[in-house]
Amino acid sequence: MLLKDIRDYQILFLGLFLVLGIGTRDWTLRPELIGVAIATSLVTQWILSLVTGKEQMANLRSALITSLGLGLLLRADHWTTMAIAAAIAIASKFIFKIGDKHFFNPTNFGIISALILTPDAWVSPGQWGEEWWYGLLFAGTGGMILQRVGRWDTTAAFLGSYSLLEAIRNLWLGWTWDVYWHRLMSGSLLLFALFMITDPRSIPNSRIGRVVWAICIAGLTFILRNYFFIPTAVFWALFALAPLTILLDVLWLAPRFSWQEADEETGEVPLVETRFIASNRFIASLIKNAEV
Repeated sequence: MLLKDIRDYQILFLGLFLVLGIGTRDWTLRPELIGVAIATSLVTQWILSLVTGKEQMANLRSALITSLGLGLLLRADHWTTMAIAAAIAIASKFIFKIGDKHFFNPTNFGIISALILTPDAWVSPGQWGEEWWYGLLFAGTGGMILQRVGRWDTTAAFLGSYSLLEAIRNLWLGWTWDVYWHRLMSGSLLLFALFMITDPRSIPNSRIGRVVWAICIAGLTFILRNYFFIPTAVFWALFALAPLTILLDVLWLAPRFSWQEADEETGEVPLVETRFIASNRFIASLIKNAEV
């Protein structure tokens, strides 16, 4: 039976990665901390949705995705740290937004907040190792989701530009190519490129905006990693450049992404796209009347 909502596939895949990581990577994960992240995310989403009058049931999927992302990437010694990260991650969607769109990736915001505000939080970028089959698994599952949401351009722009910068540096320093591949063959890097930087609700709406945005994140990641020696550079780069989404959405107008899919039988267009088309037609009619 096929799942109707693409977020259900995200939940399934992220849960699979979590189980796979515990079983094959021998992570020192504490199940109770993962449970805290899930419970805190769902409760925070439900409470804030009630307070703001939003439809909380439809958004519980997003909260679960956020909590699974925290479980995959964030490590902590105390349950309070995970609870703080999860609560702040969900709250960021309600606080940092323009109109109905939030511009911080919730999981990334929770990770950075925990790193800044708590003394026992850390991220291990190399936790997935460099086994080739992890890369195939991430590419296959991530590719399925990206094909449905249409955000391959973001992943391609990020990985392409980052790989190019690393190749230029490798040539400049005269290193062998095994060093280059060692820096790129990271499961965490692929997980970030396929599942975090492509969040369609928080990234630029237009394709050119997404490409520019992804290239900027790749450039900042390259600088932070190679010149400031920050192992978690990708997360800091995404956090720092998230507000750039606002400017790019103004420069290049495009319909805002909606999880509501068009009905294949009736050809119904999602509501957000309908509003965008109607708005464009209204502006065009004003211009035409002015010319007359």
